[in-house]
Amino acid sequence: MKAIRLGLDHLPSLAILFDAYRVWYGADSDVNAAEQFLRRRLEADESVIYGVLQGEDLVAFAQLYPSFSSVSIASIWVLNDLFVVEDQRGTGCGRLLMEAAATHARTTGAIRLELATAHDNGRAQRLYEGLGYVLDEDFRHYSLSI
Repeated sequence: MKAIRLGLDHLPSLAILFDAYRVWYGADSDVNAAEQFLRRRLEADESVIYGVLQGEDLVAFAQLYPSFSSVSIASIWVLNDLFVVEDQRGTGCGRLLMEAAATHARTTGAIRLELATAHDNGRAQRLYEGLGYVLDEDFRHYSLSI
């Protein structure tokens, strides 16, 4: 089992997983919209997506978005999405994707990798903390719905 960088050729199976990820976070299912969203990100080179294949089946993915730190005057990556199908959780897929994301950030010269997760997602929090991620206790993050 290993993490590989995904591209447009993986889009049909990736869209199904991406849709399941969105549903897990409370969105309505829409595989077509998920596929179009991912297509736009990949075609515009606006995201990097890694996946884990089990045989021919895509069982997990992580999506990264490039960003910047104004204070540090440097590049960062935002690990915005991470999803593992339920029957593969606990098998190391998430860890593989997190390692691939960190390697990608390092090789592109980024100074850090950031992520957020739901307050009640204890399993993911344990994974992140086990890999050395530190909970931000200095800043409050806010969001404005538009």
